[in-house]
Amino acid sequence: MEYVKINWMYVGVYRSNGNLVLQWYGDTTKGLKDTTDYVTDLFNIDVSEVCVFKDAIKMIKWVNRRQKTPLKKVVYMNWGVIPSEVLIYILRDCTTLPEISIHAEAAPNFRFSGNFRNIDCLDIWHGKWVTIDNLLTMDGIVISLEKSTLTNTDLNVFLRHWLSGGCPRLKLFSATTGDVDILQVLHGLMHNAVLVENRRDYTSLFGHQWILWDGYDIKRSDGVTATVHYQPLGATGALVIAVWPEASDN
Repeated sequence: MEYVKINWMYVGVYRSNGNLVLQWYGDTTKGLKDTTDYVTDLFNIDVSEVCVFKDAIKMIKWVNRRQKTPLKKVVYMNWGVIPSEVLIYILRDCTTLPEISIHAEAAPNFRFSGNFRNIDCLDIWHGKWVTIDNLLTMDGIVISLEKSTLTNTDLNVFLRHWLSGGCPRLKLFSATTGDVDILQVLHGLMHNAVLVENRRDYTSLFGHQWILWDGYDIKRSDGVTATVHYQPLGATGALVIAVWPEASDN
């Protein structure tokens, strides 16, 4: 490992997957601040994305205060439980973040009330706390929920919501859950569904990729078409709603 000197501290530097990684010891929050100051001053650039493990609210506010261009993306990487106040801040109160990826679990008793703010791309790795009521308040381009507890009935309600004009910016929705029956998801909508059995590749504006081996095309009253697809994933499965055309904003 090589080292660089930042604010009188020697910081380890190594490459990983083509990226340059700085390894701080001790106070990682101070390390992130010092690194941010050093790199942005050196190259005269703003920060577009941060990965945070702790002190997320302080770090987001600090980065946004120090530059004219707001942060575009926050990845919360703590593998433990994300504090409820941090989750609420990221999802509702911080209005400048268009991309959010949350890798941590919410507290067992966490409930989100009220409306989500507009979030262009929302990835939640532990989505069992997300209810159908939460989902109906979202307006995003990409919504990805893993380890979800949404039922077939919930997914049917969300699909009807989209067909009636809800979540109008949606391009890609996916929910990984324990048991998906696509016919139950399409219950009452089969008159508006066309079976598709040829492979189609779908790539979202934010890089999410799905291979749609089959599915049902369903059309909204304004002519916009989405493919509803079920993909087995071992002991679980994913329900995907892919709105065409791909990789573009409505």
